[in-house]
Amino acid sequence: MPSLGLPPAPLRRATRPPRKRSSFPVASAVRDEFRAASYVFGTLARVTIVGVGATSAQRAAGLVLREFDRLHRDLHAWQPGALVALNEAIARGDRQVRTTREIAGLIRCARRLASRSGGAFDPAAGKLVGIWNFHKNEAGGPSPSPDEIAAIVRAHPRMSDLRVRGETVISSNPAVQLDFGGYVKGYALDRGAAILRAHGIGNALINVGGNVMALGRHGRRRWRVALESPRGDGLLATIDLRSGEAIGTSGDYRRCYEVGGRRYPHMIDPRTGYPVPGVESVTVLIQSREGVGALSDAASKPIFIAGTSGWRDAAARMGTTCAMLVDSDGVVHITRALNARLRFGDPTVVRIVVR
Repeated sequence: MPSLGLPPAPLRRATRPPRKRSSFPVASAVRDEFRAASYVFGTLARVTIVGVGATSAQRAAGLVLREFDRLHRDLHAWQPGALVALNEAIARGDRQVRTTREIAGLIRCARRLASRSGGAFDPAAGKLVGIWNFHKNEAGGPSPSPDEIAAIVRAHPRMSDLRVRGETVISSNPAVQLDFGGYVKGYALDRGAAILRAHGIGNALINVGGNVMALGRHGRRRWRVALESPRGDGLLATIDLRSGEAIGTSGDYRRCYEVGGRRYPHMIDPRTGYPVPGVESVTVLIQSREGVGALSDAASKPIFIAGTSGWRDAAARMGTTCAMLVDSDGVVHITRALNARLRFGDPTVVRIVVR
């Protein structure tokens, strides 16, 4: 592993057109390796299985990808489905709405995560995502007016406006519009892992657009995942995942658009109503625990929103000591715990600040 000492100054990199990037498994020939992929949640989902016969692997991977497709339909934020039906009822002013057991459970989880984040992560602010024109397949302007933004912020939709009793959602604010895009990919990791384990699959890697969970090992070694640089080409670092761990990345390049030369990423601070500048990406590593996938997805958002001044406190609030933020100058800010796990490819490409 190369030295992580600080170079004298950060390297200013030339701006390149954004393209979608994600974490991905490093290619390696392993006997009995099976791979399957599909396009869901606006990104590529991949399942890699080793150590079992092709028939068993194909069947298990197919079940996982079908589950992802179901989640894509049921939890879609703007196409007809169970979540949209709930949002429409809340907007009508219905105070008690029957929903699915799954959505009720997601609301309970999201309430806890929103409270922990201090409101920086709040799936109730889906109206903000909509007026910034991210509620469509291809993100694009125009950007909303300050008055539109201020009206939603004043209405203060938040997860604490919702309570759940069984499968009934009780709403006290018709401005609430749920958008689970901030952690549905991580939730999908948890569902995929449960399916694989139930079908006797002990060694697999699930990757949903940069959110990755490892089960078991990749042959004789751990699963190795590469993190691409937020700008330009090449790899930023690699990491070996232990069984049950999940890693999640949020970036300003995943869903964004430019108007008048200014980039608007989909990372919106629900407290101000505006996209967050100054950050290119945030990566978090979550150790094995219940709901590890959902947490790996959700935890990166408040860290991103906190920016360079508050990212470490935000990581602590979300319960992770393994976090990394790349700012808009390309400087890598990283916790000591995650720094000890990553292998950086070329330390001259970026300035690395370990804290």
